[in-house]
Amino acid sequence: MGLVLIAMVMSLFAARLVQLQGIDPEEYAAMAAARGTREVVLPAARGDIVDRTGEPLAVSVEGLMVIADPSQTRDDAPEIARILATGLDADYFTTLQKLQQDGSRYEYVARRVPSTTALAVVEEVKEAGFAGVYTEGDPVRDYPAGDVAANVLGWMGTDEPLSGFELTFDDQLAGTDGSARYQVGGGNIIPLGDSSTVEPVNGEDLQLTIDRDVQWYTQRVLAQTVEESGGESGTAIVMDTLTGELIALADYPTYDANSPLLSPDADRGSRALNDVYEPGSVQKALTAAALIDAGEVTPETRIEVPPYLESGDSRIGDYWEHGDLRLTLAGVLAKSSNIGTVLAANRFTDDELHDYLADFGLGQTTNLGVRGEARGILPAADAWTQMEHDRIAFGQSMSVTAVQMISAINAIANDGVLISPSIVQGTATAADGTQVGTDTATSHRVVSEQAARDTAEMMERVVDPEVGVAPGAQIPGYRVAGKTGTAQRAVDGGYDGTTVSFAGFAPADDPRFTVYVVVQDPSSGGGGTVAAPAFAQIMSHVLRKYAVAPTGAAPSTLPVEW
Repeated sequence: MGLVLIAMVMSLFAARLVQLQGIDPEEYAAMAAARGTREVVLPAARGDIVDRTGEPLAVSVEGLMVIADPSQTRDDAPEIARILATGLDADYFTTLQKLQQDGSRYEYVARRVPSTTALAVVEEVKEAGFAGVYTEGDPVRDYPAGDVAANVLGWMGTDEPLSGFELTFDDQLAGTDGSARYQVGGGNIIPLGDSSTVEPVNGEDLQLTIDRDVQWYTQRVLAQTVEESGGESGTAIVMDTLTGELIALADYPTYDANSPLLSPDADRGSRALNDVYEPGSVQKALTAAALIDAGEVTPETRIEVPPYLESGDSRIGDYWEHGDLRLTLAGVLAKSSNIGTVLAANRFTDDELHDYLADFGLGQTTNLGVRGEARGILPAADAWTQMEHDRIAFGQSMSVTAVQMISAINAIANDGVLISPSIVQGTATAADGTQVGTDTATSHRVVSEQAARDTAEMMERVVDPEVGVAPGAQIPGYRVAGKTGTAQRAVDGGYDGTTVSFAGFAPADDPRFTVYVVVQDPSSGGGGTVAAPAFAQIMSHVLRKYAVAPTGAAPSTLPVEW
């Protein structure tokens, strides 16, 4: 009896096996396909970029990804693709291919879509009578301050960073997406089926040294200055004298980081670090500080300044016509005399002048962390002619970036010590592996404390309305030290137009901030009339914001003539 029962059970199993393998294979293949595994992405939240006080500059806000289930969209793909391509501004044929993907139950149609847009287009698909299109959470990048610091922040594309700090520090900001895998049957999750989840790891925040308020104000002053002077472009930088931290790094024209493609390519980088130019007479402050440090001159050294000076096969003149002048070194700086600067600098050999300028950081990147930072050009001393020696002494025949030059001027403000500039708080790792930030800043002495203070006193005479060329840089109640610059622009192997600038610090006798303003090719005016007033506006704002009180000391009275 038992053997008969066993035989009956085995026959049932055999019959079932025949059914599975031959009688109804299509039906069971369809059932197997319906019982599959679905995997979805759990997006990581991208880290915020914030200013020095924690105010947001770049944040991730609520957004959605639009997803399709091709098993439900395949038959109606052309119509659904038309709705999605129009509503999401997506490519029609790429969308159509995703909607018809064989063997797939999960296809991205669009990622990081604003919630209102994503929900509206999915609702339109439903109202048209189609199924298989839905949404899931996917944060969208937002720049709440619009164009503020956009030139260093960069922006995000649909799925990847495309520019600026978003790209340079992507490893820190991006985090790692997680995933969820589970079994489905008939399009539904099987409650007791196999499942697994890998939680997302959110990105880390990046804090900058930028002050959002000062950055906003600096950008507005710079824009007004460039526009009113008929200039082509400009840069303005605010640096903390004591730490080298950049409080503002402004470029104009700029762009809105929320809509970067509406602006030209040229306006989406940082001119302050990527563009090089001949600095002109701002350089004279560096030359003077070096000469004093070397013991070659003092602020009261007497210099006879003729109407012009032969230099190689060229003639050097001043920006104004004059006869023979008797100026002190302080007077040469106050009146921005090219001739007087050259006569003083001839006390240096080529190597001596070159080495001092290199110590000021010229011809080298600052390693600030901004992609594409230029080195500038400080020609090797063994290649200098007499004319190049003379021209380099007053800021021509060599080139700098704006961040290089403000760092060099800041060394004079900081008692002769050059601090490498920083724009990232703490430490961050750039895409090339370089460690950058305030924790990695370096410093070295360029000139003595006495040489720096002597130079600062001479620079005060530049803004003196009775003897200097830049009274527009004065700030009521404060001692201000500064230097103008007006240089020919090197264009296509020749010169065309000018670069005008003003660099300075305040209070002159106890510096707290250094500010540098550069305008490219204004229709008229020089450093004293175009850049100096902008300097005064920006410096006044930052001194008030950080409650820096005047020192109350009397300004420099160094003699300018003899």
